Amino acid sequence: MSSDFEGYEQDFAVLTAEITNKIARVPRLPPDEKKQMVANVEKQLEEAKELLEQMDLEVREIPPQSRGMYSNRMRSYKQEMGKLETDFKRSRIAYSDEVRNELLGDDGNSSENQRAHLLDNTERLERSSRRLEAGYQIAVETEQIGQEMLENLSHDREKIQRARERLRETDANLGKSSRVLTGMLRSVGEDS
Repeated sequence: MSSDFEGYEQDFAVLTAEITNKIARVPRLPPDEKKQMVANVEKQLEEAKELLEQMDLEVREIPPQSRGMYSNRMRSYKQEMGKLETDFKRSRIAYSDEVRNELLGDDGNSSENQRAHLLDNTERLERSSRRLEAGYQIAVETEQIGQEMLENLSHDREKIQRARERLRETDANLGKSSRVLTGMLRSVGEDS
């Protein structure tokens, strides 16, 4: 069992050494060779991941009391794999920047100017977004205040309408009272 693990370890060591060598060469190759080398490294990175998976499976089959040493080795191999992937990404970015610069005829200064310009535009967009957000909040608050005012005005209108109805009723009652009093005064005047 440990011989399988050691075999995978040797294969992993050889493969990672090849990958490291190729990653270092990528930026210095001519464009057509770079593309081929990048594809080759991607394939080898996949192979290395598969080897790590096989090694991980082997470690899981080791009895728990003996597993510690192998687990530590696996951790270091996984860290090495992560470093290789990071280095490869950096190498590809450098390669992509070079290709873009060759295609566009950019030199380093204009690239830096573009980056500064993009950062400036990004900051402006963020400020504008914050202002829009603040404006939106004010609009929402204004809408809420307007809604409350409309509700208050609606209640006040109902109160005024009820008061008007009471006034009409009172006026009608006063009219009736006035007629009754006038009738009473006439009857008193006729009796005397």
